[in-house]
Amino acid sequence: MKKRKAEAVWRGKLKDGNGTLKLESGLFESNYSFSSRFESGSGTNPEELLGAAHAGCFSMALSNVLAEEGYDPDEIQTEAEVSLGEVDGAFKITGVKLVTEASVPEITEEEFLEHAEDAKENCPVSLALRGTDISLEASLSQ
Repeated sequence: MKKRKAEAVWRGKLKDGNGTLKLESGLFESNYSFSSRFESGSGTNPEELLGAAHAGCFSMALSNVLAEEGYDPDEIQTEAEVSLGEVDGAFKITGVKLVTEASVPEITEEEFLEHAEDAKENCPVSLALRGTDISLEASLSQ
């Protein structure tokens, strides 16, 4: 089984501290802070990275589902909007909204939507987020 690593370092207290997030591959490293997570400060945050992971995972899963059904997708573009909110006095990821647009020759909209829903339900990141509301807006591009 393949294992991937990421690293986080945090310095200081929650509101005035800061940290760095780094991927094992070395292809990404960024600062993060209370402001970048809960306000609109510069830097990244865990939810943004989770959104990137979910968008990438879903796009690959949809490509695979389509190929298994005999379709050859040209392009799949997905955006993931991760919501962080306070629930019962604690912060929680309350939902993920996936918005995808794909160019897939010779597929009907009905078939495409069915396969997109399958990918949403079964991509590994969606499975890891069970218990979180995951919605999907899927469309075919011209």
